[in-house]
Amino acid sequence: AKAIHKMSNRANGPFIEVNCAVLHENLIESELFGYEKGAFTGAASGGKIGKIELANHGTLFLDEIGTMSYEIQSLPLRVLQENTYAPVGGRERIADVRIIAATNEDMQLAIREGRFREDLYHRLNKFEIRQPSLAECPEDILPLAEFFRERHSKELKRETQGFTDDARRRMLTYHWPSNVRELQNRIKRAVLVTETPLLELPDLNTGG
Repeated sequence: AKAIHKMSNRANGPFIEVNCAVLHENLIESELFGYEKGAFTGAASGGKIGKIELANHGTLFLDEIGTMSYEIQSLPLRVLQENTYAPVGGRERIADVRIIAATNEDMQLAIREGRFREDLYHRLNKFEIRQPSLAECPEDILPLAEFFRERHSKELKRETQGFTDDARRRMLTYHWPSNVRELQNRIKRAVLVTETPLLELPDLNTGG
């Protein structure tokens, strides 16, 4: 998403990221649109600028949009349909923003099960980029593992030199259900607990 933003004609504008998975359902409207002073109890001290306004002339990245509840999916839909929004307690404004969304959900299944609005899906899905799973790109596993090892060794101030041959074999034969995030977490844990310069990954269930 950041690469798309930097290579676009909006590169000089802001890049604002929203993790939909951690937004509370009762707060997402004010988080996205902001609110005016006195709009509700607790808003007496002043208003708040929403993410859409912060992303004005730039890009708004909605990460994990598949976790957004069905009831509030109409909020981004209106922005996409009409290019307008209104802060809570405020007047309608123009939304000059590109929206990029990401999810690891099977969206067709989510639509069939009634968990995701089909009209919102089609509004978002004007251009789709499918990110292959880590298991589909085995040539990336070891370079990424080395990258994370070096990063977390510096971060945790732990001296490491690489991986054992068994660890490399396990990484290449493991299916990585949570993809790169799981690889990073596994490497960080290995760096943290290692007693030798070469990291081992004995907890990978590779069937070997």
